[in-house]
Amino acid sequence: EPGAEAKFKEISNAYEVLSDDEKRSIYDKYGEAGLKGQGMGMGDFSNPFDLFETLFEGMGGGMGGRGSWNGAVDGEDEYYSLVLNFKEAVFGVEKEIEIKRLENCGTCDGSGAKPGTKSSRCNTCGGQGRVVTQTRTPLGIFQQSMTCSSCNGTGETRTPCSTCSGDGRVRKSKRISLKVPAGVDSGSRLRVRNEGNTGRRGGSPGDLFVILEVIPDPVLKREDTNILYSCKISYIDAILGTTIKVPTVDGMVDLKIPTGTQPGSTLVMAKKGVPLLNKKNMRGDQMVRVQVEIPKKLSSDERKLIEELSELSKGGKTAASRR
Repeated sequence: EPGAEAKFKEISNAYEVLSDDEKRSIYDKYGEAGLKGQGMGMGDFSNPFDLFETLFEGMGGGMGGRGSWNGAVDGEDEYYSLVLNFKEAVFGVEKEIEIKRLENCGTCDGSGAKPGTKSSRCNTCGGQGRVVTQTRTPLGIFQQSMTCSSCNGTGETRTPCSTCSGDGRVRKSKRISLKVPAGVDSGSRLRVRNEGNTGRRGGSPGDLFVILEVIPDPVLKREDTNILYSCKISYIDAILGTTIKVPTVDGMVDLKIPTGTQPGSTLVMAKKGVPLLNKKNMRGDQMVRVQVEIPKKLSSDERKLIEELSELSKGGKTAASRR
């Protein structure tokens, strides 16, 4: 809009005067002339309300509560907590949940008025639905338009409906089907549009937000899209290699332990982790940390065999060093 930039600059100047003690003191003592001496003139406006009013009128709006105001009021959002087990969070699930929300009152059909009664003009706002308050500032009188608290912006007063106490809505239960996508985690929030509280006077309904909590698995630990698992193998299996059964979210899976696996090694089971949210075909990995169990006690036969193995190993090293 032509001139909008200049108006915004004037608004900034007005705010600067109010928020700066020194400039405010200059205005108190010397008025607009004093501010102009500081390079802080506010143009053709003597108070901030005039400034804001002109700006919003130029944008097609308006302040101050001109005309009647019987606008619709959108419904509030509702929140619901849902608990999932570990696999439900990993692979997704469809659940039927029961929610409670405000819906139109059947007695008054959402009007909030007692059936058979007539409305009258609100005495507080004179039927405007809004009231204007005035605050005196160093720059003049600041006016603020607010929704009338007596009639909640309708401009009318009515005998309230005994069922809903004048709100026009009552709390009811409703069952809905909820699709939880794969890959969610504790703290994830699902938004179900238009399943919140019903609006008033034709306002749009609010939304339903479902907050998820995931029960941890006792064996598998989640780290983003990867799953962590720790297994124990004997020192013999670590030396010779073996195949073990490992639990995954897909069930028990064979995992090959390579020959010479070192304690603390991590083996990767590709694509056995958590699907990426909204990308079911892409999955993380399962990371298997190998712990090698060293026996604290050995039988005489075991000790003898290990000593023979030790001598054999030393002999091999000696022969290799002579070459």
